[in-house]
Amino acid sequence: MSAVATLQSLFEFKRWSNRELFDLLATLPEQGLAPMLRTLGHIYTTDCIFVAHLKGVPHSYTSPHVPTLPALAELRKGQEETDDWYLQYLSTLQPEALQEKIRFRFTDGDMGSMSREEILQHICTHGCYHRGNVGQMLRDRGLPPPRDLFTRFLHATEPERRD
Repeated sequence: MSAVATLQSLFEFKRWSNRELFDLLATLPEQGLAPMLRTLGHIYTTDCIFVAHLKGVPHSYTSPHVPTLPALAELRKGQEETDDWYLQYLSTLQPEALQEKIRFRFTDGDMGSMSREEILQHICTHGCYHRGNVGQMLRDRGLPPPRDLFTRFLHATEPERRD
């Protein structure tokens, strides 16, 4: 499997995991979701910042955190659009472009440089880490979180793997 194909699979997993989590959160009363929305807003904001870096365009974010708490439906819509953007981007990305270095400025003002592949890996692992934070918040409330596992995704989306 090529590096681009592997990244596509990971971003499909990301979109699937985000949908499962947003589906669960939509069944809960919105009051009391603020810490979870803040964390999910951070994932979304970071995803958007790195979309701009990959496109080579400026962004208006001054922090990787949302300035105001979005409604769950609004945040979900934005995250779905961003997840779709990454999958579309990967569908046209040439393997040789993965090693291209991108220079950018972090929101704290420091300069940074990462390859396109490193940026994409960061976006996947960053979202996974913070969805785990939200899962722990759900556990703390006595609610089982979605099982955010790559193996579960593979077997749910490709049931023939069980044969």
